[in-house]
Formats: sequence, C-alpha cells, structure tokens
Amino acid sequence: MSSISIIGLGNMASALADRALAGGNAVEIIGRDPAKAKELAAALGGATVGTAGAAPAGDIVILAVPYASAAAVVSEYGDDALQGKVIIDITNPVSPDFQGFVTPDGSSGAQEIAKAAPAGAHVVKAFNTLFSHVLAAGPAEGRLLDVFIAGDDAQAKTRVSAFIESLGLRPMDTGQLAMARSLENVALLQLGLVAHSVKHTNFFLGVSILS
Repeated sequence: MSSISIIGLGNMASALADRALAGGNAVEIIGRDPAKAKELAAALGGATVGTAGAAPAGDIVILAVPYASAAAVVSEYGDDALQGKVIIDITNPVSPDFQGFVTPDGSSGAQEIAKAAPAGAHVVKAFNTLFSHVLAAGPAEGRLLDVFIAGDDAQAKTRVSAFIESLGLRPMDTGQLAMARSLENVALLQLGLVAHSVKHTNFFLGVSILS
C-alpha cells in the first residue's frame, strides 16, 4: 500500500482520503486551517494531520486544491520538501465562463504545476475527470470507475496506478504529461454535458473494451 499526503480540505480531498484509508493506505491530511484539517481527519478516522508548508509525510502528494493556487502551493514547499515525491494533480484550469482554460496556449494545468515542482519530483495527472460524489461512491452498477492518468515518468505512473487500484478503481494510462491537456478537455466536455444534456453530475466517462 501507499503513503499518501493530501493537500486540501474540500470534497475531493475527503473522497480520496476515505477511499485511500479503506484501501489500506496511510493518509495524511494537510490544510491551511489546522482546525478544519483535524476535523476532517477525525471524521475520516485513521488519518493523521500534517502541517501546511512542512515536508509531507507521504511518498505520493495529492494536490486537492483549486488550480489557481496549486502551483503556488507547490512552490511554497520548496525543493527539499517535495524531492523524490510523486505529485498527483487533480485540478482543472477551466475559465470562469466554462468555455476554455486559464493556462497558456499549448500547455496544461499539470504542465504548469510541473514547472513549479522540483526536478526530483514527478507530476502525474489523475482523478480530474471524476466528480467527488461519484468518486466517493466507487464502482457503479458493477463497473469500475476509470481514472485516466498522464505523466512523463514511468515509475511514477506505476506507483499511481497501484494506488488507484487500491481504491477499487481502474487506472488508464493515456501517455506523457502533455496528454493532461486532453484530460482537462474531458473535464470541460463533462461540464458541457451537465449544462446541455445530462443536466446533473451523477455520471462518469470511461472506456468499454470490446472483445
């Protein structure tokens, strides 16, 4: 099993922490508000509480914060604290009008976060196409949820894939970190479905492999 540090206190942080604990992983909760971090850890049961800005205890660090603050959070930790860590970016850098992205043309949120990370850390995109309540519920109608991942380091992706499997989910490797742009477009597609056809968020997009 894995040792996980989750930076953030929102719905995705809670869903990921809950499934991680159920899968036998060690989980550390980190937030800027120590009281809220302790409250979340207590509600989950079994999670520890870390200190914002201090070196995360986990070998895998999940950025469960809004994209607008993600790169800054990584920069605040500095090179030593994140050296050798696998950083999972779950963010979606969608513009306020839900029509595009706030990232530079040709880049992705994950690639921008990777620029802020130390050379010895490895950024992997994952979980950005799952709504928090769908993730919390897990397999739907007997079908595993697909977690699309992208990253440049093969070993980091292997570690993330093993973590995903411990959650009872199915990792789907999409390629290099540049593919994160496509995964963020999938999230934008989902928002379009919510607005124009599905009209709710009780769904997920996955892969059906035909025999």
